[in-house]
Amino acid sequence: MCGLFGVIVKSQDHNEFQFKNLIKNLSKYSEVRGVDSSGFCFVDDNSKSYEIIKGATRISQLLKSTRLLNRVKPLKNGLLFAFGHTRLVTNGSQLSDENNQPVIKDGIVGVHNGIIVNDNEIWAKYPSLKRQYEIDTEVLISLLKYFLSTGMSLDNALLAVEKEIEGTISIALLFDDSSDFLVYSNYGSLYILTDYKSIFILASEKNILTKLIEKHSYLKNKEEFRIEQIRPLTGYLVNFNNHKITTFDLNSGKTIHLTKLNEKFSIHIENIHTKTEQIPAVVDSEEFRINPIYQNEREMLEFNLDRISNQRRCTKCILPDTFPFIEFDEKGVCNYCRNYKQKNQTKPISELFELVEPYRKKKGTPDVLIPFSGGRDSSFSLHIVKEMLNLNPIAYTYDWGMVTDLARRNIARLCGKLGVEHIIVSANIKWKRENIRKNILAWLRKPHLGMIPLFMAGDKYFYYYANKVKKQNDIQLTLYGMNNLENTDFKVGFAGIPPNFSKERIYSLKLFDQLRLFAFMGQQYLTNSRYLNQSLFDTIGSFIVRFFNPKEGYYHLFDYYAWNEKEIEDTIIKEYDWETSKDTKTTWRIGDGTASFYNYIYTTLTGFSENDTFRSNQIRENLISRDEALEFIYDENQPRYESLKWYLTILGLDFKEVIQKINSMPKHY
Repeated sequence: MCGLFGVIVKSQDHNEFQFKNLIKNLSKYSEVRGVDSSGFCFVDDNSKSYEIIKGATRISQLLKSTRLLNRVKPLKNGLLFAFGHTRLVTNGSQLSDENNQPVIKDGIVGVHNGIIVNDNEIWAKYPSLKRQYEIDTEVLISLLKYFLSTGMSLDNALLAVEKEIEGTISIALLFDDSSDFLVYSNYGSLYILTDYKSIFILASEKNILTKLIEKHSYLKNKEEFRIEQIRPLTGYLVNFNNHKITTFDLNSGKTIHLTKLNEKFSIHIENIHTKTEQIPAVVDSEEFRINPIYQNEREMLEFNLDRISNQRRCTKCILPDTFPFIEFDEKGVCNYCRNYKQKNQTKPISELFELVEPYRKKKGTPDVLIPFSGGRDSSFSLHIVKEMLNLNPIAYTYDWGMVTDLARRNIARLCGKLGVEHIIVSANIKWKRENIRKNILAWLRKPHLGMIPLFMAGDKYFYYYANKVKKQNDIQLTLYGMNNLENTDFKVGFAGIPPNFSKERIYSLKLFDQLRLFAFMGQQYLTNSRYLNQSLFDTIGSFIVRFFNPKEGYYHLFDYYAWNEKEIEDTIIKEYDWETSKDTKTTWRIGDGTASFYNYIYTTLTGFSENDTFRSNQIRENLISRDEALEFIYDENQPRYESLKWYLTILGLDFKEVIQKINSMPKHY
């Protein structure tokens, strides 16, 4: 979930000025995949060394502050060569130098995009391999070096690595004893631009190379330059001594060996430290679960089961009398039940096959975009699209800072096993998290239940970038895994918006209601100046893209395939070892870092959460009984300490202070 980039050119055909501009623009375009940290590597032929510069800063700043490109000189054979990494932190804090990429271990310099989900198990299985860092990339490098040291050819060593590793691998590696630059992927998230003679450019997305061509006209005007995807289990060796480019496919059975150097190259590392104080981009929630020092915080969390269980509830579903706009008839049945229209009634599956057929492309070309949060429904959707519909999807994720590490690992599990390219659009996560922090502090100053959705406003750009990724990859079809049973109504209900029982989609809001919602928020802003912070334009933008973003060529899988909770859970857990959360039994919303927080507020103050609306919708669809629903929500609405602690820590908020303020607020029941 990072960006890889690299350039190898012959200086006779592409001068140093062109080379530097290629690197500048390539690295800049790669920042869309991560800006938490970055790194850069080039070969110094005179000193026979690999020079690495890296730090907890974005790549454009790293190149600018260090005047790095001035240090890159042609090799003796005339080649200009450098590669690098833009990081979205998923494993190992960016504040530790060793965790930033390139990673250096066992004589290998490597950059890696992806996640290895079973790194702890591999370290335990191979005790002779010594772990030094937190980052998962380390085990990949150590394992590859181990298999090569036993005399294996490169292809067999990579196959041996693939047998051990679960997750996603796109890598670019240099070896201290070889003149070969290895580029490889097991899920297709790697592209090259080359003429196989004078130039070889590497990037994590096709669109990055397309933009590079548009920027540099001399690339555009040469027909022999072409963009190629590195398909799953394939790769390239580029020899920096003779510029020989060799392709390989691990399924071909062809033996491949690294070209050995007469003299090993040394490795020099320069770590760059910024003066700006930083919060770790990742926090290990497991520490909060097992360490007894957090017990006092855990005990602060309220769950008023006696009072909650004594609330008046609908006699058909389980919605309580604190639910906005709820009305009960003489039989105790609520207006939400009386006006409910069946939603889990699907069209024939044959219509889905007919629908996608005109979009189907040949030769493995991507033909459908799957918005992929790492949650259970989007995971199951990717499975169906790849395995049943036999389409060639690109999975897309918008990471705005609240995609949990668990969700990222589950994304890696499916993309790695299915061999599906994954495009991640990374927001400026530090800025997005600061927006959330400021809005929570504003809300705590003058709390109103109708303003809680403001905490999640930053994720709505998901829709905007979905359209953008489609266009960039010449895809006309989007299949969403949205589940209509997730409709809540109460989040805007607390803002004074009555339910619309005739709406077709869970995100639908009539124009008049959109204006009323906007007016409500405006009033809250005027009466609470703390909301007038840096997030204001982000919030306005999210409102626009949520309700006015064009929605063309997209469909919903569960309009054709009946949503079944047990089938979904059984499939993703059994076939992909899909990971569940340790602080709750439910599999819903565990990939969303915000859910545990807002559901704690709703449950504490109103006695219900979105779990109640979800289970009520299941009752109305005759999927579960009312007694089962009550049993579920009394368990699912319990506070999720580890997730809450992760959320507040990652935002730089004091757990005790925030929870105490919420607990002291007046209850609605």
